[in-house]
Amino acid sequence: MGGGSSENGGANGCSNGDNHHVLLMEKQEKIEPKVFRKRWVILVIFMFLSGSNGAQWIQYSIIANIISDYYKVSFQAVDWTSMIYMLTYILFFIPAAWLLDKWGLRLSVLLGALGNCVGAWIKLLSTHPDSFWVTFVGQTIVGASQMFTLGIPPRLAAVWFGPDEVSRACALGVFGNQLGIAVGFVLPPLIVSNGSVEHVTYDLNTLFLGSAVLNTSILALVICFFTARPAVPPSLAQVNALEEKTFDNNFWGTLRKLMTSRDFVILFITYGINTGVFYAISTLLSQMVLSVYPNETETVGYVGLLIVVAGMAGSVVGGFILDKFKKFKLTTIMIYLFSFVGMLSFTLTIDLDSMVLVFINAALLGFFMTGYLPIGFEFAAEITYPAAEGTTSGLLNASAQIFGIALTWLMGIVMHGFGTFTSNIIMSSCLVVGTILTCFIREDLKRQKAHSVQCTIPTSETQLTSCTLQQNEHF
Repeated sequence: MGGGSSENGGANGCSNGDNHHVLLMEKQEKIEPKVFRKRWVILVIFMFLSGSNGAQWIQYSIIANIISDYYKVSFQAVDWTSMIYMLTYILFFIPAAWLLDKWGLRLSVLLGALGNCVGAWIKLLSTHPDSFWVTFVGQTIVGASQMFTLGIPPRLAAVWFGPDEVSRACALGVFGNQLGIAVGFVLPPLIVSNGSVEHVTYDLNTLFLGSAVLNTSILALVICFFTARPAVPPSLAQVNALEEKTFDNNFWGTLRKLMTSRDFVILFITYGINTGVFYAISTLLSQMVLSVYPNETETVGYVGLLIVVAGMAGSVVGGFILDKFKKFKLTTIMIYLFSFVGMLSFTLTIDLDSMVLVFINAALLGFFMTGYLPIGFEFAAEITYPAAEGTTSGLLNASAQIFGIALTWLMGIVMHGFGTFTSNIIMSSCLVVGTILTCFIREDLKRQKAHSVQCTIPTSETQLTSCTLQQNEHF
C-alpha cells in the first residue's frame, strides 16, 4: 500500500532494521524541516469541521424531553441519536484508518465534510412528528462521518506542525470538536422550547436549517483550501516517518503490532474508560440534572457548556505542559486522577439543592476529563512511533466508542432503575481502575528521540546511492 497516496507517497532512503543494510542511490538530498503559515489555515478549517460534527452529536440528547414528546419516542430512542455516532465508528473505523493511512488527510477530511453536509440537510426534512426515522437516518450519516475526522488531530499536527508545536496543535484539533459539543449543549435549548407541535416544528426547522447552511459552507472551505501535507516535512520525526512509510507500508501489519504491544493495549483500555465515562455523562446529563432540578431545562445546557469549555481549557493547558516538559506519563496519570476527583465530587453534590455546586463540579470534571483526550492521543503517538498517528488515534477512538456505548446504555438502565447516585458511583469506580492501569504503561518516548536524529530522504525513486540503515527500536 504505498505509491499512489497523495500524502504518503515519495520514496526515501532510510529505514530501520535489525541489521545494517546498504541501498544503492544515485543522489542523496538532505531535507531541512520547515513549517508553513498555511498550517494554521488547515488547522482552523479542520476545527470548524470537527466542531460542526460535535455539535450535531449532542443536539438531541440535551433536549431529550422535547424530542421524546415531539416524535412520541422513548428516552432510550433519543439516547440512540448520540450512541449511533459511537456504533458507526466502531463498525467502520478500520477502513477509515486505512483510508487515512493510504490516501492522506485531504480525502478523509473531504469525506467527513460531505457526510456532515448531507446528513444535516436530511435532518431538515424530518420536522414532522412522524419523521423520527428520517431524523435518525440523517443523524446516522453525520455520525458515520466522524470516522473520517475523529482521528485526524494527531495526524494533522504531526504532518503540518513542528516538534515544539505538535502537542498544542493536536490539542487545538480536539479543541474544535469540544467547541462544537459546547455549542450542541447550549444552542438547542435556546432555540427549541416546549410548546405546541407547530411551535416545536418551527424551532426544529430553525435549528436544522442553520446546521445545514453551516456544514455546506465548511464543505466549500475544505474543497477550496484544504491540502494533504506541506511541500517539506515540518520535523525530523516526520521526515523519518516518511522514510519508514516507504519501506514498511503495511497497514495491517502495523495494526497487528499495535494490538500486541503491551503498553498500547493498556492505553487503549484506559483511554476507552475515561472517554467512555465522558460520553455517558454528556449523553445522560439532561436526565441526571433534571431528575433533581426538574425546572432547569435551559440551565442543563449551560452545565454541559461549562463541562466542555473547561475541557477546552484543559486541552490547551495539557498540550502546553506536554510541549514544555515532555512528561507524558506523569501528566496522563495526574489528569486521570483528577478526573476521578471531579467525578466523585459531582456525584456527592448533585443532589444538595445547589446549582452553584453543580456548576463548580462540572467545571472541575470537564477540565480534567475532557482535557485528557488530546493527551491520550499524544502519549499514544510517542510510545508507538513510527506508527501512523491516524491509526493509533483511530484505535483509541474505537475504544472510546465501545466503552461509550456500553457505559451510556448500562448507566441509563442503572440510573432509571437504581438512581443517579448509583450510576455515578459506578462511573467513578471505572475512573479509579483507569488511573491504576495507567501506572503500568512504560514511558518510552520514541518520537521525542526521533526529533533529534538527522535523517535524509531522496526526492525520487531513482535517486539511489549507498545509504546505511540505522537500527532503531520499534514499538
